[in-house]
Amino acid sequence: MTMISDVTGATGDRGFWRGLKVQGNVIGALLMRELHTRYGRENIGYLWVFLEPLSLASAVALLHVGHGLPHGGIHPVPFSILGYALFIMFRGMVTRADGALESNMPLLYHRRVTIFDMMLARALLEAVGSLMAFGVLMSFVMVLGISEPPARLFELIIGIALLFWISFAMSLLICAWTHDNRLIARFVHPITYILMPLSGAFFQISWIPEPYQTWLTWFPLATIFELLRYGQFHAAKDTYVDIPYLIGWCLLLTYAGLLSIKATRRHIHLQ
Repeated sequence: MTMISDVTGATGDRGFWRGLKVQGNVIGALLMRELHTRYGRENIGYLWVFLEPLSLASAVALLHVGHGLPHGGIHPVPFSILGYALFIMFRGMVTRADGALESNMPLLYHRRVTIFDMMLARALLEAVGSLMAFGVLMSFVMVLGISEPPARLFELIIGIALLFWISFAMSLLICAWTHDNRLIARFVHPITYILMPLSGAFFQISWIPEPYQTWLTWFPLATIFELLRYGQFHAAKDTYVDIPYLIGWCLLLTYAGLLSIKATRRHIHLQ
C-alpha cells in the first residue's frame, strides 16, 4: 500500500509539473503571437513594446521639469514618472481587454488554449512594456541626480505585483462583459480616463482634504499607488496602505473575473 501511494503521488506530482510546463508554453506562444500581431517586424518592430509607453511617460515627465518640490519633498519628475508609467500598465490591460476575445476567437479551436491564457499573455505584454519604460526613465533621472534608487525595494515590488493583479482581474471582467455587448464596451475607455485623476497616480492621499481623503482610502488603486511611492521614495509614508485590504480586493475581482469568463466560454459556439 505504501509503494502504491508513493508511485501515485509521484505520478501526480509529475503530471502537475508537466501540465504547468505545457500551460507555460501555451502562454509563451500566445505572448509571441500578440507581440507579432500588435507590433510586427517592420521598422523598429518589437521595440515599440516599451517605446510607446516610454514616449508617453516621458512627455508627462517633461511637463514637470522646472517645478519646485511638491508636498512631501518628492521631486515632481520622478513622482510623475512613477505615477504615469505604472498607470499605463493598468490602462493598457483594461482598455485592450475590450474586444480581446473577438480578435482571438480562432485560438479557442485549440483544446489547450483558454480565455484565461489569452488574457494573461496580453497582460504580461502590457506589464513588460510599462515596467521597461519605468525602469529606463527612473534610471535616467537617477543619473541626473534628481532621484535615488528605490528606498524600499520589497514594498515597491509588492506594489507592482498588486497593481498587475488588480489590473488583470479587471481585464477578465471586461473581456467577459464586453463580449457581444457593445454598450458596455463603449464605456471602457471613458471610465479609464475618469479613473486617471482618481487613481492616486498624480497625488498623495495626504494632500486631499476630508471627507474625500477618507473616501480615497477605500479606493484600491489610490492605496496601491501610495504603496508604490512608499517603496520608491524615502520621503513617502505608508499611512494609508492596507495590504490585506488590497489582497482582498484582488481576490474578489479575480474570483468574479474567472466566473465571468467561464460563463462567457459556455456561450461561445465555434463554427
